[in-house]
This record gives sequence, structure tokens and C-alpha cells, in this order.
Amino acid sequence: MNSRERVLAAIGHRTPDRIPIDLGATPSSGISAIAYSNLLKYLGREDLPVRIYDVVQQLAQPDEAILDMFGIDVVDVGRTFNSSPDDWKPVTMANGAPAWYPVWFSPVQQPDGSWNRYDDDGSTLLSRMPVGATFFDQTYFPYLDGYPTDYSGLDQEMGRILWAHDVHSPWDHAGEADFFDQLRERALKLRATTDRAIMIVCGCNLFEWGTFLRRMDNFLMDLICDPDQVAKLLDQLLERHMATLEKVCRAVGDVADIIRFGDDLGMTSGPFMDPDTYRSLFKPRHKILCDYVKSHSNMHTFIHSCGSIADLMPDLIEAGIEVFNPVQTNAYHMDPRELKRRFGSACTFWGGGIENVGVLNHGSRQQIRDMVFERMSIFSEGGGFVFNTVHNIMPDVPPENIVAMYEAVADFNKQYATSL
Repeated sequence: MNSRERVLAAIGHRTPDRIPIDLGATPSSGISAIAYSNLLKYLGREDLPVRIYDVVQQLAQPDEAILDMFGIDVVDVGRTFNSSPDDWKPVTMANGAPAWYPVWFSPVQQPDGSWNRYDDDGSTLLSRMPVGATFFDQTYFPYLDGYPTDYSGLDQEMGRILWAHDVHSPWDHAGEADFFDQLRERALKLRATTDRAIMIVCGCNLFEWGTFLRRMDNFLMDLICDPDQVAKLLDQLLERHMATLEKVCRAVGDVADIIRFGDDLGMTSGPFMDPDTYRSLFKPRHKILCDYVKSHSNMHTFIHSCGSIADLMPDLIEAGIEVFNPVQTNAYHMDPRELKRRFGSACTFWGGGIENVGVLNHGSRQQIRDMVFERMSIFSEGGGFVFNTVHNIMPDVPPENIVAMYEAVADFNKQYATSL
């Protein structure tokens, strides 16, 4: 099998020749720029640039050489944009190491060393990265004091939210008149030059946009106290998401293999809402999105949702979600064996391969190997598994531990292949 066939076999619950692997195909399955910089130094590949393609989360875009080294099977179509050195400008990261930002990203450093990101006219503080931090935090919530009487200004306000204002590629080019033509042309070229599976990240967040606009505390109360107002907002969001989704399906629906939605629905202790609330407000709209993808493209549906979401997974699967990421196995009711037992025949787990917190960042080489082997044994049975860490590899993960993880994955895959 080649990489694309391997990933599609796993999603189709057919037994692949080895377990497919992801690093950096989504902004929730990647690596922090600091961790990546340390890894390049450890590998003796400081000739490779540290390009921070996701400026909000400060994530690096892994170079092809690194993808080849670790046997990565899937890539994001966004990497085909910002491909010239002229698309990048130098920056110094929080650990003092050099890196590169997209030329359009211009945060303002403050006297105390923190970084502020303002609206295009400089009048509104949109986000902030404190001293020593490695992530920009949202500071602007347009509907903080209540819902608007009409949504004529929603597009403008959505554009001022950090996740949209400072969005990663390819969407940082979405304002260009020929963007979707570019997207198709670049995706076709990518498919012709790699046998890796191709991911298109498309957002279509519903719950999360509510929290971006209203702020988390307000929106959680709204779910209970003002569901009618929430429904009106969600309909406005869905209208906009569907307009984008139609263009994406026309542009790359026959080129990309997987489309990634996002909606963090869980906390460590449980879902943000009870299943009835999810069924009432979100499930019907998720189903509309998934149904459209299935009837207008060849792409598989993938959702990123952190936290404890086991109680919502039956409904998400019914809505049409095929792939779940990051599989936060340290959360309540997210035991790997139970997840595989309950849902293993109905979905693909894309993640959960090792805990970033506690093991990958502080564990011994043997502890890393043991967890990788345990998780791969559990999740790989009968297909339905793509190896990835539980969310992004964070700045505190030592490079030798990253290498130990991928060596363990390779060793497991050798044993796996010989057992077929």
C-alpha cells in the first residue's frame, strides 16, 4: 500500500499493511514551533526552516524531509500555499530560537515583552501572547454584552476573531479573488506529486463560534437559559459555513481525501453540554454539513473535539462524523479500550497514541515505548486508527522523546506487518 491507500484503508476499517501516521496534517495533530526547533537541532537538521504556519497556536509546518524520516502518511493542502521564501519573515521565539512568520502577521511587542495583535486599523486588541507564553489568547468578544438585534454585521465581527483574523494556510489567502481556483490547482499538483493522503481543514465550527463571539461562560449559560437565541446564531453560522463548504467541495471534493471540521465539545471532566442539548441544537446542523460533504464529494468527515466526548459520540456518528481527533484519553469516560469496544466498528480514531502530558514530555524511553505499543495494540484492531499524539506536541516535549516515540511506532509496525 502507499500512504493514501493506507489511510483510506484505516478509515474504511480494512486492515492496512501498517498503521498510518500523522504529523502536522491538521492544527490539532501537529507540533509546536519550539518543540520542532529543538527536534531539528537534535537531528542535526538546523538547515531546515521553522515556519510557524499557525500563528495563534505557534505551530510549525513540518518539512518534507521530516515527514519522510518518520513515515508520515497524510498532509494538509494548506502547505502548498506560502511556498516561497518571500512569503515569510524572521522572528525570535519565546525560547530565543529563530523562526519564520507569514509576512502578513505583525503582532506588536510591548515594553514588558508580551505581544499584542490588533485589528487592521490598530484600534482593537484582538489577542495577546504574554511573556514566555507560546499561544495567543483571544481578548476580543464582540457579543460579550448580548446578542445583536440583527446579524448584518456578523461577517465583520467573525473576521475580527483571532481564529479567523490570523487563520492558518490555506485560509490566509481566502480573501484573494481567485482563491478557490488556486486551491484546486495546488491540490491537484499536490495529489500528482505525493502518494500521501490529503487533508483540507475547513472549520465549520458551531459551538466554538458561539464561545468566540459570546465568550465561553456566557455561551454555556445561553445553552440552558436562552436556547432560542443560540439557535438563531447557529443558523446564521450554518448559512455561512454551507456557503464555504459548497465552494470547498467544488474546488477539492474530488481531490482531497479528508475534510476536517472542528468543535471542541468536551472538558476533561465531561462534555460541555448534556446529550439532549447537543441533539437539539448541534446535531441537526452537524448532519447538514456531513450530508453535504457525502453527497457532493469523495471526502471523509473528520472532527476535532478535545475532552470527554464519549457521551456525545453516538450522536456525532449518527450525524455523519467518521473520524475523531485528538482522542483525549486522559479525560473522563475516554478509556482507550472502552472507546474501541463501544465505537471501534463505527468510526476511526485519529490520535490517542500517546499522552503528551506526563508520558511524552516527562516519561522515560521505555515508558514511551510501552504506551505506544499499548495504544497501537488497542486502537489498531480491525482498522479504524491513525497514529497521532493526544493533540499537538507541546514545547516542553524533549526532542529525544519525540524520536523515541516514532521509533516505537516503527517497531510496532514491523511486528504488525509480520503478523498479517
